[in-house]
Amino acid sequence: MQIVKFYSIMTSGKLVLYFVLSLIVLSCGDKTGNVASNESKKEALLNTIKKFNTAFKEGDIDVLESMITENYLHTNGNSKVIQKKDWFNYLTQRSQDIASGKIQVTDYTMDETAIEFHGSTAIVTGRISVSTLTDGQTQTSQYRITNIWVLEDGNWKRAGFHDGKIQ
Repeated sequence: MQIVKFYSIMTSGKLVLYFVLSLIVLSCGDKTGNVASNESKKEALLNTIKKFNTAFKEGDIDVLESMITENYLHTNGNSKVIQKKDWFNYLTQRSQDIASGKIQVTDYTMDETAIEFHGSTAIVTGRISVSTLTDGQTQTSQYRITNIWVLEDGNWKRAGFHDGKIQ
């Protein structure tokens, strides 16, 4: 009888130990998966941002339109918020000026980039350095930016923008 009790205790002890070890392994796997998942999301978002910035530099309105949300909001440090339609009115004129050669964007660089994920939303901060040649005059500026990116149907889209000029 005591042998049966001992076997019963040992068997339940093994089950408890197996259960605890399983939880530890699964817990570690989840953390590793989240890190890998965040790294994958980060890489995809950085590639999207690079594509977006290239399209902006070149004045490619079609690419830009495909990369922003329907309810996009855009704020510059010196103006109040504008919606997608108003931003595209600006982009259309800018694109025409780039195509005609009136404006040449000689540099458009984003650095000091930081990304914070909140589920399927990302807050991206950084610095934009831009140089343009307009009517023979070179103008160079730097901006601190905050972008809000959301994951829609597996694609990152920019939902919001704000900048402030660096003095």
